[in-house]
Amino acid sequence: MKKSTIWILTIVMACAFIGLLFVQVMYMENMIKMRNEQFAEIVKRSLYGVSTMLEQNETKFFLDQDLEEAEAAYAPITSSTASSAGSLDYSTEKPILDAPANIDTTHLEHPANLGTLKDFNQRYSSRQEILKGQYLYQKGLLNEVILNILSQSSNRPIAERADSATVHDYLVSELDYNGLKLPFEFAVVSRNNGIVYSSSGYSPQSQREVYSQVLFPGDPVSKQNYLSVTFPTKSDYIFSSIKFMIPSLAFTIILLVIFLYTIILAFRQKRLTEIKNDFINNMTHEFKTPISSISIAAQMLNDDSVRKSPAMLKHVSTVINDETKRLRFQVEKVLQMSMFDRKNATMRLEEEDANANIDSVVNTFKLKVEKYGGTIEANLDAEDPIINVDRMHFTNVVFNLLDNAVKYRREDVPPMLIVSTSNPNDDTLEITFEDNGIGIRREDLKKIFEKFYRVSTGNRHDVKGFGLGLAYVHKMITLFGGNIDVESELGKGTKFIITLPLLK
Repeated sequence: MKKSTIWILTIVMACAFIGLLFVQVMYMENMIKMRNEQFAEIVKRSLYGVSTMLEQNETKFFLDQDLEEAEAAYAPITSSTASSAGSLDYSTEKPILDAPANIDTTHLEHPANLGTLKDFNQRYSSRQEILKGQYLYQKGLLNEVILNILSQSSNRPIAERADSATVHDYLVSELDYNGLKLPFEFAVVSRNNGIVYSSSGYSPQSQREVYSQVLFPGDPVSKQNYLSVTFPTKSDYIFSSIKFMIPSLAFTIILLVIFLYTIILAFRQKRLTEIKNDFINNMTHEFKTPISSISIAAQMLNDDSVRKSPAMLKHVSTVINDETKRLRFQVEKVLQMSMFDRKNATMRLEEEDANANIDSVVNTFKLKVEKYGGTIEANLDAEDPIINVDRMHFTNVVFNLLDNAVKYRREDVPPMLIVSTSNPNDDTLEITFEDNGIGIRREDLKKIFEKFYRVSTGNRHDVKGFGLGLAYVHKMITLFGGNIDVESELGKGTKFIITLPLLK
């Protein structure tokens, strides 16, 4: 799959996930907003109901008070009226508002019944007077109650007009009637925000939303009081309405994480594929030269003149031997990295003189450096060079670092290599490999020890390899219990510093 195709899929999927998350978040915000509005409307309606019931209680209070006063004032008049009415009890009779329409008067016209008709008219007139008196009395009573409410109600203490127990009961009743069964805290607050009384958990400094309603709106503005209510568990109540969206949001985030991980794997797999292709190409080039040399040498052995010349035969044998060693070395590097990946490598740690080992490799490598007109210098100044390493692998480490110094040389400057050893302290051996090659860019320094990674050499095509050399070096030094660092400046050279523990 092309990298551009992967990027297109990534962008499309990212837009889809972002859109999905946006829709879910907007839906949750709208749900929360709607639930808040519904909650506020229910509380507002309940508080209005409480205020209305308190006003009704106020009216009933003054009505009862005026009735008591009126009964005390009109008691003598009522008793005298009752005695003058004789033995008739009009309180149990229904009022007769239209006597001529309801009474058959044909028989009353008879002279014998005229007395009865006269008596009936007197009783009817008396009843009308009583009803009229009661009406005027009740009208006056109501007017007096209304006047008292307008003039005297606001002078009563608010704690008497709306005591805390009544307010609490009314709040519970109204909230329950409107379908809101939540714990609440309330307070009656004066116009200047002074708390008249409150429930135990009410706190004006709390950050909860406070809902307020005017108590007794008919009072003068300067004497008005407010009923304030807060709901400690409101957020939980609102959240419970969108709780079902949490799994959906979680699943979307999980899918997003899986998608990102899949994309990372896709790019990593593509990079590994490219590395594999480069590895195969480099391996082909690395194997091609020694195989070609061995093939040519084998053809020369078929020539009778070569077989008859001892010098030529020795030269051909040497070529075959050297190229075979070179081929074996390349194969061993690949197999060694494969073994270390599977953690199946066998290490034979033994006492080794680092100065002697390095000196041997430098002498062998000197001819290759001189071939390019360069020099190699060994400053083996370590007084204690004894370390505990695998001899073969340690030799390969030294060879790899020197071989890289020659590979990445500058074309315009003869290669110059310096190998040195020292003891920075009583427990450590330090080995440095310094060259004047092309150097390494800063962004490549962190990756040069990765397997298959090769530093770009521009238009140069003579630098071959598998990208395993420095990875192998790093692996070996780590297994020896040491550390390797690198310092480099582009165009001026590179310096590798190896520190190993001394054998004690």
